[in-house]
Amino acid sequence: MSFAHLGLAEPLVRAIEAKGYSEPTPIQRDSIPTLLEGRDLLGIAQTGTGKTAAFVLPSIQRLVAADKRVLPTHVRMLVLAPTRELASQIAESARGYGAFSKMSVATVFGGTSINKNRQDVARGVDILVATPGRLIDCVEQGYINLSMIEILVLDEADQMLDLGFIHALKKIVRMVPRKRQTLFFSATMPVAIRDLAAQFLTDPATVSIKPAATTAERVDQSVIFCNQTEKQALLTILLRETEIDRALVFTRTKHGADRVVKLLAGNGIASSAIHGNKSQPQRERALALFKSGEVPILVATDIAARGIDVSGVSHVFNFELPNVPEQYVHRIGRTARAGASGEAIAFCADDERPYLKDIEKVTRQKIPSVPLPDDFTRRADQLKAERVKAIGADPAPRADRQRGPARPKATHAPRPSHGSRQHEPQAPARAHGGGQGGSGRPAHGGQRPAQGGAHGSAQGGNGGAGANTGGRNYANASGNRRRGGRGRGGAGGGRSISA
Repeated sequence: MSFAHLGLAEPLVRAIEAKGYSEPTPIQRDSIPTLLEGRDLLGIAQTGTGKTAAFVLPSIQRLVAADKRVLPTHVRMLVLAPTRELASQIAESARGYGAFSKMSVATVFGGTSINKNRQDVARGVDILVATPGRLIDCVEQGYINLSMIEILVLDEADQMLDLGFIHALKKIVRMVPRKRQTLFFSATMPVAIRDLAAQFLTDPATVSIKPAATTAERVDQSVIFCNQTEKQALLTILLRETEIDRALVFTRTKHGADRVVKLLAGNGIASSAIHGNKSQPQRERALALFKSGEVPILVATDIAARGIDVSGVSHVFNFELPNVPEQYVHRIGRTARAGASGEAIAFCADDERPYLKDIEKVTRQKIPSVPLPDDFTRRADQLKAERVKAIGADPAPRADRQRGPARPKATHAPRPSHGSRQHEPQAPARAHGGGQGGSGRPAHGGQRPAQGGAHGSAQGGNGGAGANTGGRNYANASGNRRRGGRGRGGAGGGRSISA
C-alpha cells in the first residue's frame, strides 16, 4: 500500500517521496485514514515506528482543507512534547512534510530566548511544537494565543506524566477550544495515561500496533551482571572491541552522565553528555557532533532520550538500568530505527536486579545474559591504572563525595542553671534573606536572640537585635551581594554581616 492509497493529497505524497519513504508503517497505515476523518485518536506504538508522520501528515491536510488565515500570535495546531530535543525533531519533520503545503512551523521550549519565541510566533503560525512550561510562560505574557487551536497533539504522553507535567497539561487544555481534534501518541500506555486520555479525548479511535511496552523486534538485547565498580571498565572494553557506528550510553542521573564522560576520556574515548543541566546550545552542539559522527559516543539521561532520532545508532548501552521499566523501551528504541537492526546491552549490578525484573515483566520477555569479557579482572585493573595516570584519581560517585563544612546552625544554648548569669560565647545565628528584619529580644543569660529576630531584607534590611554578648547576625540577602543593614545591637553592640 502506498501513501496515496491512504487518502493523502499530492503535495504530501510528493514531500514523503522526497524524504525517501515509499510505504507507510503500520501506525501510519492505521492512523492516517482515521485522522483524516477528524476523529480523536489514542495511538500506541513502539519508538521508531513513525508516529510523527502518522499525526503530522493528516493534520497538515486538514489544515490546508480548512483554509483559515492564522491571526497574529495565534496557532492552529499545537503539538506538546516532553523535551526540547523531541520538540525540535517534530518541528523539523513537520517542515519537511509541509514543504509543498506552505505550512508555517515554529518551536517554543526552554533554554532559548523567550524574546525569540515571541518573534517566531508574532505573525501567527500554523503548527507550533512546544514544551508545556515555556508555552504557559508565553501565553501568560501575551505572546501566544491558543483560542484558535483546531488540532491538539500530545506526543510521548506517558513521559509527560513522568516529568510531572500533569498540572501544566490540564492548564493548557483549559486554554484551547472545546471543539477540537485531540491526539494522544505514546510507546507505552500505563493506566494513568488512559485515565488522562479519557478526560481529554472525545469518542477516540484506538490504534495499538504492538502490546504496550513491547520492545523492537530488530533489537538484539542482552544483559551482563557485574558490580557497580566494574561498569566503567566493562563499557570501555566493549566500546573498544565492538564494531560501533554510533552508541548511546544511558545513566539515571545527570552527574552520573558527566562522570562517565570524564572516565571515558581518561581511557582515551571521546564522548559528550546531554542532560537537563546542559544549556540548550550545549545540548544542540553535543547532538550535532553525535549526528555527524565526530563524537560517536553520546551519554544521556532519560529526559534527553526522547527526540534523539539519529540514524546509524548501532548500539545502546544501559550503563545504569532505569528505575521506571517503561523507560527501557524508549532507551533501546533509539537503535533499530527506520528498518535497521541494533544491539542493546544492559549492565546490571546486584542492587539493580529488581529493576531488571520489572523490565522483563513489562516487556513480557526474558533478556538473555552474557558473561563478562575474557580476562576481565586483569584488563580492568590495567585500564584503571592507565586512567589514573592520565587524569588522576577517579571522581567519586556523588553519593560518596565528602560534604563541605557545615554552616552554623541556629540552635539554642542550654539554659544556665538557676541563679547563674555567666556570659558564655555562642555560635552566631544565621539569618535568612528576603524577609523584613525583626527586632529580636536579647536572650537571657547571654543567649543569642531568637531566630525570628535575625532576618534581613533582600536589600540587607535591618539585622535583628544583637545578643548582649555582642553576637553577630548573618543576613543572607537572597544570594545577592548587597549591603547588610546595621543590627540594633544590645549591650555588646551586635553587627549585621551580609553573606
